[in-house]
Amino acid sequence: MSKLTLFHSHNSPYVRKVTVLAQDLGLADEITHVPAAGSPLDPGTMPVAENPLAKVPTLTRPDGGALYDSRVICRYLDARAGGKFYPAPPRLWDALTLEATADGILDAGLAIVYEARLRPEEIRFAPLVEGQWRRIARTLDMLEERWMAYLAGPLCIGQLSLGCALGYLDFRLPDRDWRKGRAALAAWQARFAARDSYLSTQPPA
Repeated sequence: MSKLTLFHSHNSPYVRKVTVLAQDLGLADEITHVPAAGSPLDPGTMPVAENPLAKVPTLTRPDGGALYDSRVICRYLDARAGGKFYPAPPRLWDALTLEATADGILDAGLAIVYEARLRPEEIRFAPLVEGQWRRIARTLDMLEERWMAYLAGPLCIGQLSLGCALGYLDFRLPDRDWRKGRAALAAWQARFAARDSYLSTQPPA
């Protein structure tokens, strides 16, 4: 079978979701990894010819055009492997909602990181940062209160996405201590984080 090419950054949580899934699906050996780096200020080495949004992950296929957005790539990989991580309806709708929720956590976390990294200190907007964190905190509280029964069920794309999102909070925003007051969610993450595919995709820095 022809190789796929994944433009990636080791530190991207969206890429991590894709690489964790690829390992769990047994597809890791079918993917060639090409490093790419950039920011909203400078696309750098991002694959702009394949993805004009200049983002990773971007996946190119020998038998078709480029795929981008981690949700699209994950769905493609799962279909390629015969379908394992997207349950049948009605559970599918919960899986997709949980995936979108996890990606929303990442979007808000990344906005906090960009505010500190890309905006000069004298014009940083602290209320925006705190507003983004409130989004994350509300979402984590909701997961703690309403989703633990679902998280205890069979592993799906939603759980995989959430595990990677919580890992990003540990990686980039450790001082926020997302586990405080969320013992059940923290215990679930500890179990998820012990999986081989998660351990082998830890960001280097």
